[in-house]
Amino acid sequence: MKDDDLLQTLKARFDRYPQRHAGIDWADVEARLAQSPDALAALRAMEDSGGEPDVIGRDGEGRLLFCDCSPESPKGRRSLCYDREALDARKEHKPASSALEEAAAMGIELLDEEQYRAFQALGEFDRKTSSWIVTPADVRALGGALFADRRYGRVFVYHNGAQSYYAARGFRGLRRV
Repeated sequence: MKDDDLLQTLKARFDRYPQRHAGIDWADVEARLAQSPDALAALRAMEDSGGEPDVIGRDGEGRLLFCDCSPESPKGRRSLCYDREALDARKEHKPASSALEEAAAMGIELLDEEQYRAFQALGEFDRKTSSWIVTPADVRALGGALFADRRYGRVFVYHNGAQSYYAARGFRGLRRV
C-alpha cells in the first residue's frame, strides 16, 4: 500500500469514528505522520495485518496514540505465543513467531491492562477473539502471560502459559506519533 493510499484509508477511518479521538484534528495527525516515516511504516504494517489502526487519543506527552481498532484481534497476528522465551520453550508444534517479536518488528507495542481497558471504553472489541497484553515481570517469571477480551458486556483479563497459542488469540498494537 502506497503512502497516499494509506493516508486516505486512515483519514476515512478517522472521519468515520470521531468518538475515538474527540478534540483531535486530522490536520495535526497528517502533519505528524508527514514528519515520521517510521510511524507511517508501522501503521502500514498494522493495516496490512488487519489491524485497522485509528487515533484513540494522546499520551501524557501529547503524542498521538494509534491503536488497532479492528473488531476482532487482527487476523494477520494470531496463533502466536507471547514472547521468544515461550517460543523457544515449545518442544513441538511451534507457532511461526511470538507477539512481542512481531510487535517489535512492526514498530509497535502491546497494550497493557490499563490501556486495553481504556481502549475497550471506545467500543466493543475482541468479542470472539482475545489479545495478548503486556504481562508484568512477576507473572512472566512464573511462566505465565496475560490476555484479554470482552464477553458478556465486560472486559476480562486472564492468564495462560506464555507458550500457548490459539487461532483466536492475537495481539493489538499501539503506536505513539
